[in-house]
Amino acid sequence: MTPNDSTSQMLEDVLHQDIPLTREMGVKVISWQNHSLRLHLPLEPNINHKSTLFGGSLYCGAVLAGWGWLYLRLKEAGIEDGHIVIHEGQISYPLPVKRDGVAICDAPDDAAWDKFVKMYQRRGRARLALNTRIVAECSEDSAVEFVGQYVLHR
Repeated sequence: MTPNDSTSQMLEDVLHQDIPLTREMGVKVISWQNHSLRLHLPLEPNINHKSTLFGGSLYCGAVLAGWGWLYLRLKEAGIEDGHIVIHEGQISYPLPVKRDGVAICDAPDDAAWDKFVKMYQRRGRARLALNTRIVAECSEDSAVEFVGQYVLHR
């Protein structure tokens, strides 16, 4: 098992234990590489009446990708005394997802991350905006675009 595999499995275990809905949705962690997190969102348990991924499941997948990204990045930084919550989110659905989806959360710029960590260390509370996009499997076209404001507090 590679470090990425063990980290991915650890996050998947945390999601399934702490957020039971993720088990019902069939969420799987695909990878954590170069500060980019990818989650698998299967169509079958999340299908709607139009045979596409349900908008609520897409929203959950986008939120979870950001939450998981922050969880893993904080672990890497040695910060384990905080609680992550989603404060607010903005989402758009430019394309339907007609097959399994992949939620992708990439790192914010270094300056935003550094400011977030310093604020948390100083005040015990900090906010970070994370961008997530969801693509249909075998595509790079964004079917969902999400910006979430995540708060870390002691």
